[in-house]
Amino acid sequence: MADLLLVGATGMVGEAVVRAAPQGLHILVRRPADDLPAGVRQSVTPTQQWPAEIAAAAPTVVASALGTTIRQAGSQGAFRAVDHDLLLAVAKAAREAGARHFITVSSIGASARSANFYLRTKGEVEEALGAMGFERVDILRPGLLTGERKGPFRAGEAIAMIAAPLTDALMLGRMRRYRSIPATTVARAIVALAQSGGVGTHIHEHDGIVRIAG
Repeated sequence: MADLLLVGATGMVGEAVVRAAPQGLHILVRRPADDLPAGVRQSVTPTQQWPAEIAAAAPTVVASALGTTIRQAGSQGAFRAVDHDLLLAVAKAAREAGARHFITVSSIGASARSANFYLRTKGEVEEALGAMGFERVDILRPGLLTGERKGPFRAGEAIAMIAAPLTDALMLGRMRRYRSIPATTVARAIVALAQSGGVGTHIHEHDGIVRIAG
């Protein structure tokens, strides 16, 4: 596997990447992660120090599973500080450190021209990543992520997960892209993409993510 550094390792997708990745994964975290698989190296440092850590590590591939919600962050500004500012700071540091490949988890419906603040922020990040000069950028746009999530209980999300088998069955044709997807599937796709070659910016939605994950 190419030298892979991961940020956002403590979220639902990030934890699944840690479990799915072969040995050699390097994660940046603010607080120590417990029960790491053998061969996973962690650097525990404030986010302000992440660019310096990335510069020192000089990874070939950097993946981001960073993400919060406006409700969890407390405000639109706090949300943007993570999902936009921190993510792009990581990407900029990765590019300056010589990384050739950047992988990120975005959201279905992301567009820099969306009237929705959340989706507009995601879309702005996608456009910025595409302009940074990486040899390859992979953008994963999952729908509702399913799986065991740590942290505060999200009632709306829990209800959506329960209803997902029914709602997914109703999403046909172009609507398939909005189907729910297990976080473990997204994680397997990230690990597979980290081992891929090629160039350009690639956007992967539901069916593409499932296919790449195998």
